[in-house]
Amino acid sequence: MRFTLPGPVGGLEALIEEPQPAPERFGVICHPHPLYGGTMDNKVVWTIARALEELGIATLRFNFRGVGASAGSYDEGNGETEDAAAVLDYGALHWPRARPVIAGFSFGAYVALKLALRAPPAHLITVAPPVDRFPVATLPPPNCPWLLVQGDADDVVEPRAVLAWAQGLSPQPQIVVLPGVGHFFHGALAQLREAVQDAVRSG
Repeated sequence: MRFTLPGPVGGLEALIEEPQPAPERFGVICHPHPLYGGTMDNKVVWTIARALEELGIATLRFNFRGVGASAGSYDEGNGETEDAAAVLDYGALHWPRARPVIAGFSFGAYVALKLALRAPPAHLITVAPPVDRFPVATLPPPNCPWLLVQGDADDVVEPRAVLAWAQGLSPQPQIVVLPGVGHFFHGALAQLREAVQDAVRSG
């Protein structure tokens, strides 16, 4: 169901999907860069949502400020983190007994990581975090189970930079490298779904 929820600078366009019975966890999924066509309908974001829903986890996808019907304008990841926090708060009110799962792809992975540092979720999922484009490396590792998925043929985010950063953290995230996979996971969405589900099941 598409609807509008209250955000820091106005309404945020969102999509809620919830299984029955009431879920024990809910996912907040952050989309790629707003200035380069990123929306909550991105196929990687959709795949993450579907992976969680197949495990009985409710999901909230949303458009950052200035995207689609969401109010506001791009704010370099700062305002977008506030947007994601508002969505997380909405989920906590809607499912008061459920624990959050925070996920993000590319720019959304940066926002997801920042959000997870505020209140550790049940799981954090970051897909192709943009370590060479945003100050990801300045952030401490979150205190929660954390999956990082990276294609080794990514032509947007430098795979070696992502792995060097992640492998230098303590504790390290669970790292899944998909051989021959580019930034947008063409032909590899099933592998991404499997990686997400394996991590969430075992975490």
